[in-house]
Amino acid sequence: MQSRGIVVKAGKFIASQIGEVAAAAIEEKDLNSLVSYVDKETEKRLIEDLSKLISGAVFFTEEETVARQEGKWRWIIDPLDGTTNFLHQLPVFSVSVALQHQQETVLGLVYEVNRDECFYAWKGGGAWMNDRPIQVSPTSELSASLLATGFPYYDYDRMEAYIEVLKYFMQNTRGLRRLGSAAVDLAYVACGRFEGFYEYSLNAWDVAAGVLLVQEAGGKVTDFHGGADYLFGRELVSTNTKVHTGLLKIIQQHFSKA
Repeated sequence: MQSRGIVVKAGKFIASQIGEVAAAAIEEKDLNSLVSYVDKETEKRLIEDLSKLISGAVFFTEEETVARQEGKWRWIIDPLDGTTNFLHQLPVFSVSVALQHQQETVLGLVYEVNRDECFYAWKGGGAWMNDRPIQVSPTSELSASLLATGFPYYDYDRMEAYIEVLKYFMQNTRGLRRLGSAAVDLAYVACGRFEGFYEYSLNAWDVAAGVLLVQEAGGKVTDFHGGADYLFGRELVSTNTKVHTGLLKIIQQHFSKA
């Protein structure tokens, strides 16, 4: 799979830059949203290499190093998901690349740089990690589940609801983790390390690849309403399917009031 090699190569470039970014080279795009030359350079390299795979394909990328466009074939790219972790030399960050055909995601790749783990899936082809098939956890009880979430960077109007959900899961599950890369969170649901992941204020480039991983590994993905507006709807719940109803019920119970 050529796209896998391209994504891994981009990740190797990121690895070569760990600890090399000076404070003066870091930009703050928005509140709590950082970017460096590594994000932009990685994105440019991905675009250059992926452009050779499908003639005429367009790009929808986080750093907008090319114009965002609509097209029959479209790559959705987050060149460095977990930039804050990367800049602080914390070991969870990734490259996330998805391919859509007529607005349906048909290929997803997430490369976690530090563990050298490449997760990938194609529509109808199952989900894989480094040449090994993966599947979601068989755990059926929410009380026996390990969950992941992400802290909102903004949209603090729903913070009270978020805290109430967090409190419930702290007291009624095996625990929660906040890794700092939604793409990795989804990949870890796909391979059974987490039973579920939920977050709001997400972007399509954060989740497009990971969503397909979860679905092809036997999991379920919805928005907070239980619907399918998770790619551009800025909120997402993904699980091993078995704990989805219970997890979603708690989220809806509190966020319906927000």
